[in-house]
Amino acid sequence: MAHIDLGLDEKAYPGITGPMLFRPETAGPLNALAEQLLRAPHPTLSAGERELIAAYVSGLNECTFCCSSHSAFAAAQLPAGMPLVEQVRRDVAAAPISGKLRALLRIAAAVQRSGREVTVELVDAARAEGATDLEIHDTVLIAAAFCMFNRYVDGLGTWAPQDSEVYERSAERIVADGYSVG
Repeated sequence: MAHIDLGLDEKAYPGITGPMLFRPETAGPLNALAEQLLRAPHPTLSAGERELIAAYVSGLNECTFCCSSHSAFAAAQLPAGMPLVEQVRRDVAAAPISGKLRALLRIAAAVQRSGREVTVELVDAARAEGATDLEIHDTVLIAAAFCMFNRYVDGLGTWAPQDSEVYERSAERIVADGYSVG
């Protein structure tokens, strides 16, 4: 049970959905941020790659709902699907991804620990793998935003389904319609 009364059946509105329905005036900007970061056209990072960054950071933060959600959203948009997402989450160094994406995920992991852990060496390593300033910027912002989203979900003690099919159905909606309340 959530730490506060959200005024709804939390099993019908798990994770971030319940708090967003509780405060629609803050949900709008939060959903707009997620939409811009994860789904808006991007010159080089696919929506699946950006969702993978969100899933990876959420996993590092041990946020079950966000990690499960964004893992499903990434898998739905990456050709290699959930096996790749699971490999990245298990061992980013050994996962079959580009050197650039691996370097960006290392930056995301540094942000998750503390923004101050993003070093010149991490940025230079990403650039050496072909990352642009826009990709580095967006990786840092996605990682920082997901630290906030994860703490929002877990700080209110919201319920996270254990059934992966719940997240797969949600992924279909997100891929088709984007981020919105409800």
